[in-house]
Amino acid sequence: MIKFYNTLSGKKEVFKPQNPQRVTIYVCGLTPYDHAHIGHARTYCAFDMIKRFLISKGYGVYHIQNITDVDDKIINRAKETGRDAKEIPEFYHNEALLLFKKLNIIPADVYPKVTAHIEEIIHLIERLMEKGYAYETETGVYYRVARFADYGKLSKQSIEELKEGARIAPDETKKDARDFALWKKGQDIISFESPWGIGRPGWHIECSAMALKYGGETLDIHGGAKDLIFPHHENEIAQSEGATGKPFVLYWMHTGFLTVNGEKMSKSLGNFITLKDVVGRFSSNAIRLFFALTHYRSPIDYSEEALARMEETAKRMEAFWFSICNEDVEKGEDDIALREEVFNIFAKMDAALEDDFNLPEAMGEFFKLMHITNKAIKEGRIRQGLLESIKRKTKEIMFIIGFELRQEQSKELKALVQYLINLRAEYRKTKQYEKADEIRNHLKDIGIILNDDGEKTRWTWIR
Repeated sequence: MIKFYNTLSGKKEVFKPQNPQRVTIYVCGLTPYDHAHIGHARTYCAFDMIKRFLISKGYGVYHIQNITDVDDKIINRAKETGRDAKEIPEFYHNEALLLFKKLNIIPADVYPKVTAHIEEIIHLIERLMEKGYAYETETGVYYRVARFADYGKLSKQSIEELKEGARIAPDETKKDARDFALWKKGQDIISFESPWGIGRPGWHIECSAMALKYGGETLDIHGGAKDLIFPHHENEIAQSEGATGKPFVLYWMHTGFLTVNGEKMSKSLGNFITLKDVVGRFSSNAIRLFFALTHYRSPIDYSEEALARMEETAKRMEAFWFSICNEDVEKGEDDIALREEVFNIFAKMDAALEDDFNLPEAMGEFFKLMHITNKAIKEGRIRQGLLESIKRKTKEIMFIIGFELRQEQSKELKALVQYLINLRAEYRKTKQYEKADEIRNHLKDIGIILNDDGEKTRWTWIR
């Protein structure tokens, strides 16, 4: 029974999607005016792992991730640099998608752009005006916050206590300082025709319109970083539920903040780390392990030392994988005590994952499994049936964390390596140690490590 922490209720809830064959997940996407950074990777890797977990449980997932290609930051960047305002988001989003691919992130099913959905945005604003949730002024169209009785239910703020949120500029034409823009009037580098004159949509209405179009009136999961809870996600709820009269999202899920050496990432502090830089210096397996070993709702502190440790952990995991793929063990009855210990670990891994996707706890159990399995292989206690079960569980957890694994070695490769191991053994018997060392070193050069255990030699491929 899967449970997720719902930001809306403030507690863990049993996961009951509307349609198990099409679980709708909307994750707020990039505003691509600059290079994607490591904080973006934290959020998108987290939801990629949650998505993989649901897939591993047999759910069908429909993933929507918008592109905010109309925004003050994009317009300002175009004015500062002289670049085309349409080319800027196209360039940076394409770059980000290539980096996400290198991180082994499964692409979204759809990446809707704001500029391609102006008609849907206008229609949604019209619905809100018809129902009395919006009004027009000389500067734009605004959402009437006081009209929505549940405003503040996600961020746990009362209407009376709310202050002007981010991206809500002071405007004397508004009826209430808390009201936020649905449509901004005025000609700019990017602008569109509308019933209220030339202008462009507000930030919040964009996500509501695209979420409703691709996910329906009620989404199963809506995700993003914690800093989007207010005002962005709060405003999405007000707009969407004001228009449809139905719950907008069943499960609100948010990732914790990422800091760099204990401080908030900022260009002014000189600790702004682009994803391009990180992907160029560390493997995707190390980066994903770094994220996987902290709960998705918890804050995480970036450090190169931590990523270097993850590289070593990734090598051990890969060596373990190739060990259980290449080990030839006997058939027959399993060691009962060993089998019980292994399946107890399996159960604990499953329980952790089903408890608000506690991946760090599940990974702790997996590391125990690696230790127990390696020890059992060395002692000759493991049999083929149990080893196959361990292999299946290993593939499952590695799929969930997005750990890239090469396919199992071909029979030809296994035969060749075994031939070289046998030849090396003959050289050692005849005390031709120099030739024996040459074989070991040549194999090491291509990532195959030999481990001598008495008269038996085992091998693992670590890269």
